[in-house]
Amino acid sequence: MLTLDAVRVAHGRRMVLDVPALAIDPCRLTVILGHNGSGKSTLLRLLARQATPTRGRIALDGKLLASYGARELARRLAFLPQQLPDAQGLTVRELAMLGRYPWRGLLGRWQSADLSAVDAAMRAVDIAHLADCDSDTLSGGERQRGWIAMLLAQEAPLLLLDEPTSALDLGHQHELLRLLRRLNRERGRGVITVLHDLNLACAYADRIVALSAGRVAFDGLPADFLAPERLSQLYGIAIELLPRPGGLPLAVARKTS
Repeated sequence: MLTLDAVRVAHGRRMVLDVPALAIDPCRLTVILGHNGSGKSTLLRLLARQATPTRGRIALDGKLLASYGARELARRLAFLPQQLPDAQGLTVRELAMLGRYPWRGLLGRWQSADLSAVDAAMRAVDIAHLADCDSDTLSGGERQRGWIAMLLAQEAPLLLLDEPTSALDLGHQHELLRLLRRLNRERGRGVITVLHDLNLACAYADRIVALSAGRVAFDGLPADFLAPERLSQLYGIAIELLPRPGGLPLAVARKTS
């Protein structure tokens, strides 16, 4: 379990995040939603130990996140940031192989299990045919899938992804969310991801955590989240729900005359 206790993040006098208490089950698929500047990426970076709170405690399985060693934590969780690092000079395969370093280190001998994990990760995100291409020659969506392959090759039981669909076309957005849900259901890998598209989130998430002005405005099931009044207040525009056969209703901006 990932738990936050009296966590605050402040930049000077501006409060960026204020979470008195939050517990996230790392075995489920949780989506963090909210308007721009609501604190979504800040919360995810805290959970990935890419940032530290101004005050408060964050723990993973009852152990303070700050007390984990770097490799120990990397074997427990894998993090994909919103702004992807530079991978200049690396092929897609070499990029994906970076995910194996928590298990082998920089000088460890590669084993067949490492190569199998890398190959499987590239196939999972439909990028194996680009394995020998330089990553800096890829399109934005292909490059993003290369980084996601690295994340999958890491084989950590918990995946944290910040806007993983931002550079993907509609088809690959759904393919990625289906993959994440399959990893969750079939392999028991937890997923916590930030998304902008609330309909995409509600179609695949087990749980929605919605932020507003740095505070938790909703925490619960997607079906309960889809209330016009709640959505309108959260996003600052009039939102209505359209029925969708075989699924949750579709949230759309209400037309004005």
